Amino acid sequence: MNKMRFDFEELDYQVTPLGDISLRRRAEPRLGGAIIYEVKLGDEFLMSSLFTEAEIQLARLGVAALDDTGDDTLDIVVGGLGLGYTAHAVLEFSAVRSLAVVEVMKPVIDWHRRGLVPLGEHITANSRCKILHADFFELAAADRTGFDGTGLDGTGFDGASFDGATPIQLVHAVLLDIDHSPSHWLNPANSTFYSESGLRGLAAKLHPGGIFGLWSNDPPDDTFIRLLDSVFESCEAHVITFYNPYSGGQSSNTVYLARNRGPRPDRRC
Repeated sequence: MNKMRFDFEELDYQVTPLGDISLRRRAEPRLGGAIIYEVKLGDEFLMSSLFTEAEIQLARLGVAALDDTGDDTLDIVVGGLGLGYTAHAVLEFSAVRSLAVVEVMKPVIDWHRRGLVPLGEHITANSRCKILHADFFELAAADRTGFDGTGLDGTGFDGASFDGATPIQLVHAVLLDIDHSPSHWLNPANSTFYSESGLRGLAAKLHPGGIFGLWSNDPPDDTFIRLLDSVFESCEAHVITFYNPYSGGQSSNTVYLARNRGPRPDRRC
């Protein structure tokens, strides 16, 4: 009996302060040999190119909430580069003037610059996009004088780069996809962000009427929704469903969208 061939390749493996991270490419026989890219941190699977619908919808829903008119004036921040699906979807909008992607894992940035992941060259070649090697949560917590504008690799940030420098550079949307959920973090230090003070610090970096979007692997959390409501003008949780070929049924993630207090952002800023 002929057996379907199963191919596997580890494209990169690096030791980082958060643990050993690896990029794998494999053929999935249950999907007719389709090529799947996967990222692991230690023994934990972080992401897969097989399940990207919610990451894409984080971008599409978040930018669309700013009432895109086609004007080339929106400044967006994405927290977490991953396999690049959120960043790529943001860049599909012609209204996006600049995109700053903040990624703490240097190997992840290198994968994109080296073209090891499918969307890497599309993202790094786009002149509207800048990838910052920095800790998103440190930048989110920094006030106007609490951050010197220098990334983990020594590079300086400018423009709409979420750097906390003086004068502060406000952005129109911050779209975050780093932790598994508001209560399940990759790094316990991230937990302080998901608090009233942490979210108020983020809101201070958004234009009035701007959007904070968050991806979560868990169902909508009523406690977190109430927290968002206490900080922002309004919020809503979108349940994003997608087909799971392993289970043969539907799986789901959550995208939270919260609108900052004040009038809608002026795109002439």
